[in-house]
Amino acid sequence: MAAYPEGAPCWVDAMVPDLEAGKRFYGELFGWTFQEGEAEYGYYTQAFHEGKNVAALAPAPEGQNGMPPAWSLYFASDDIARTAEKIRANGGVTMMGPMQVGEYGSMLMAKDPGGAIFGVWQPGTHKGFEKRYEPGSFGWAEIVVRETAGVDAFYPAVFPYEVVPHGDETFDFNVWKLEGKPVAGRFKLPEGTPPDVGPHAMVYFVVGDCDDAVGTIRKLGGQVRMGPQDSPYGRFAIVTDQQGASFSVIDPQTKVGEPKA
Repeated sequence: MAAYPEGAPCWVDAMVPDLEAGKRFYGELFGWTFQEGEAEYGYYTQAFHEGKNVAALAPAPEGQNGMPPAWSLYFASDDIARTAEKIRANGGVTMMGPMQVGEYGSMLMAKDPGGAIFGVWQPGTHKGFEKRYEPGSFGWAEIVVRETAGVDAFYPAVFPYEVVPHGDETFDFNVWKLEGKPVAGRFKLPEGTPPDVGPHAMVYFVVGDCDDAVGTIRKLGGQVRMGPQDSPYGRFAIVTDQQGASFSVIDPQTKVGEPKA
């Protein structure tokens, strides 16, 4: 499999307090199976759907069990040192790395000017998603911010994005394109959003039926924060797992309305 182009979402993982509970939740929700994690890499556990890797779960590092559970999004880089320089030169902060992860590749974690945390991955033997845009796998991602000052200039300076505004008077939303194709976006939280919702990366997973997925999430102890609701891109819901990590589920086959070009 070819490496992902510079700036494409190429991987997601979640840090959770209880790894076994996370495996049970996502295994039942998405039909994932899991590869045993290695102690050398903090029991980082690959998730598979129909034999293809789609994500990973990891237990919170010892001494950091107070870290809130969260899904992390990684953008592809073919030169992670150069990407780190661009991050710092354009108002971002590198929080961890760049660092080599054995033969698998190199990674860093960074914070954009609006406070959202994201990762960067330069592949070695681990190329990224082996499956996406299908049920049980990654479907879309957005960087969610409270303020766009600095953010909208930051991402196209770090990655080769074409920025296409898709918002209107009711919401502020930009789509990022690579090679003419939408790959991710930037969403500004509207006025009135609860103050505990900070800047973050929102990861969407594809499901065959959004309402059925929401029912399973509730049954497994997760919560629904918004939806299910229809959109021109699919029926979706914003949810949390039973440990508090936020993500979204979307059925892209069930569309209402016409998306912007």
